[in-house]
Amino acid sequence: MKKIFVILLLLALLVLNGCTNKNEIKPPIENSNPQESKQSLTIKDYYTYKENTNYIYQGEGNEYASYNVFVDYIEGNRVQIRSNNGGTETVQVLENKDGELNLLFVKGETYYRENLTQSPVNKNEILLKEPLVSGTNWTLADGRRRSITNVAVDVATPSGTYKALEVTTEGEDNKIQDYYAPSIGLVKTIFTSNEYVVTSTLSKIENNVPLIQTVRFYYPNVNDDKLYFIDKKLSFKTNDLTKIIFEKAFKELPKGEISKVLSPNVKIKSLYLNKDNMVYVDFTKELVSEMNAGSGYETMILQSITNTLGNYYGVDKVYITIEGSPYASGHYMMKKGEFFRVDLKNSVKLP
Repeated sequence: MKKIFVILLLLALLVLNGCTNKNEIKPPIENSNPQESKQSLTIKDYYTYKENTNYIYQGEGNEYASYNVFVDYIEGNRVQIRSNNGGTETVQVLENKDGELNLLFVKGETYYRENLTQSPVNKNEILLKEPLVSGTNWTLADGRRRSITNVAVDVATPSGTYKALEVTTEGEDNKIQDYYAPSIGLVKTIFTSNEYVVTSTLSKIENNVPLIQTVRFYYPNVNDDKLYFIDKKLSFKTNDLTKIIFEKAFKELPKGEISKVLSPNVKIKSLYLNKDNMVYVDFTKELVSEMNAGSGYETMILQSITNTLGNYYGVDKVYITIEGSPYASGHYMMKKGEFFRVDLKNSVKLP
């Protein structure tokens, strides 16, 4: 027992002497392997679009490489984003589910705001796939190969410098490299085809800003039997209901000799573009009960609604209902499915 005690004492002294030499103190080694340090991160860490945020990208190599992205809607694990490259606006719906970030839905030439997060899938393309480590790979529906090729690439952009995840997509004659930064999302894209190179780089992030759209509203002038239009700038925050914004804008009369379209108690119950390329708008009963208009004025009110909504959605047919039933009043008795048609020939700009 005495020998054991002496041995333990000598060992304690050796350890104490070793620790007093500062040059030999070695701190605990944290995970210095970038590959391993990224294993705990998930898609949500890299792809976190925030509400009321505008992402601005500057491009080189193509006139449409510069664009901006605004978040239209966030619903559960799905997000709807709007991309504007100066030539067109495209809406995309993405879903983060079961360790995959999937591009579910894409619709081009979409200049109107509508919640499309639950639309039928028309794309189904995996953008990111866990685990987020080098070597994770998958094949796209068109045969291209997509893989995580690096987990800690230094990417310098006008918005900052990031340690980014590199995802490479290889086609027969081209390659795309996407770079995702934690808490930011996509910060850079490089498209290469032979000697042709196009880049889009995150330039700026604008927080707490709305989407601004210029919308043409039509109003009756009962004195000269014409419709007068004015372009209004409407502000949409993420998840705002388009019907409410339009309802309010209709009721805000501009200056001039024009008459109201909606009385104060009228509500828009639903507003959407159907797959038959016709706008469906349903009003509360006050649209008729509080109208107090002769046949001429009523016709102009209905034409103002039709022209405004048809122009906004880019179609020429508008189906107007009251509490779910076809439009009916003392002067009109519309049949089920019978619509009003956009007609601009009697319209002039408000002075």
